[in-house]
Amino acid sequence: MGIPLLQKLLVGSYVVRQRLAGRKRYPLVLMLEPLFRCNLACAGCGKIDYPDPILHQNMPVEDALHAVDECGAPVVSIAGGEPLLHKGLPEIVRGIIARRKFVYLCTNALLMDKKLSQYEPSTFFTWSVHLDGDKEMHDASVCQPGVYDRAVAAIKRAKERGFRVNINCTLFNTAQADRVAKFFDTAMGLGIDGITVSPGYAYERAPDQQHFLNREKTKQLFRGIFQHGGGGGQWSFSQSSLFLDFLAGNQTYHCTPWGNPTRTIFGWQKPCYLLGEGYTKTFNELMTETDWDAYGTGNYEKCADCMVHCGYEASAVSDTFAHPIKALGVALRGVGTQGEFAPDIALDRQRPAQYVFSKHVDQKLEEIRQPKQEPHLTPAE
Repeated sequence: MGIPLLQKLLVGSYVVRQRLAGRKRYPLVLMLEPLFRCNLACAGCGKIDYPDPILHQNMPVEDALHAVDECGAPVVSIAGGEPLLHKGLPEIVRGIIARRKFVYLCTNALLMDKKLSQYEPSTFFTWSVHLDGDKEMHDASVCQPGVYDRAVAAIKRAKERGFRVNINCTLFNTAQADRVAKFFDTAMGLGIDGITVSPGYAYERAPDQQHFLNREKTKQLFRGIFQHGGGGGQWSFSQSSLFLDFLAGNQTYHCTPWGNPTRTIFGWQKPCYLLGEGYTKTFNELMTETDWDAYGTGNYEKCADCMVHCGYEASAVSDTFAHPIKALGVALRGVGTQGEFAPDIALDRQRPAQYVFSKHVDQKLEEIRQPKQEPHLTPAE
């Protein structure tokens, strides 16, 4: 089962409470980035292109747990950078679990075996190991040989010790449907608990700008994958059936970025995990001051080709509660792989991209130079 029954029940009851309260916008998953530093330099990554003084910052444990309380989302995905480089991470994870929230710790697994003893198996805790396909595919994606083998070895050891383990797979336009399907078969053979899959987002600062998927190619790729996998029935996904159906071009969804708010060392990131176009000090400011209608496919040029889970999983979950029979049908029969694609969102009214990354970096560097004015960030040990 990709998603534990307890998680389905607690998240489901949370969503029901939000809907009964009449809330249009509410978080489902907190994307927590306690640092940007990483021990890999993947060509498709736009998360590590910062000056050293910023890469050397760690979010204090108390700030991380305050963000969890402030947001209130039932699930916390800890990303980075490479989170296992943060020496306070075990305490952060324990604090989140103590709050009965589900933790997905995203890692490239290079430090995972060394760090396993610092964590305990729990229904509320899942290792989310980054694997972008088979050995050749993944090592090419992370630009370093041998990483796939080390990740697989860490997965096996974690499963032997009783941990829940997922893989987190990002696909680019070099992916071949039959090969991805075989990789999913191999991954399930490792005994993993679930798969999270998403097309790569075209980060403006990623070194490799040639291999990101557009929406049309994304739909074609995922239909091909699910054709080889019989609609995906033999694979266990940690995602809603309607989101997978969306990836295959069978659903028309608008982005709901507030469903996956992001807290980084800069603050609460506008509007989502993928775009840093402004930051607020509090979660309430993020929700009330962000011009949400200015973002998303059809609204903003940078969002034109995005079909990533942090923008559309919450949309699919909302649709699941609004149309449970439709969601059940997809879950039972599998993702559709035939017929015309659902209508896509028109791009004729999207506003042009703005490039504001440098301004926010300069602001953060100035704060770091004046540590007395920024008590919530401490240098990495």
